[in-house]
Amino acid sequence: MERGGYVKDLERQVKYEIIVNDQKICRYVADFRYKKVDDDGTEETVVEDAKGFETPDFKLKKKLMKAVHGIELFLSRKS
Repeated sequence: MERGGYVKDLERQVKYEIIVNDQKICRYVADFRYKKVDDDGTEETVVEDAKGFETPDFKLKKKLMKAVHGIELFLSRKS
């Protein structure tokens, strides 16, 4: 996808600190972060995680990422 021009600035294992009221709660490590390039040239940052299934820990971190960082995680399923 990167060679085809659909994504750019691909990063792997991106770390996010989840801090609430100046207290570190946990760390979330995303599998990928990249900019998705649409046909019209607009770019959207995507934070992606590849999972076989969603663990309770992941479900909680997904909610915390949305609440603390305003980031909606994209989940790709492993076969």
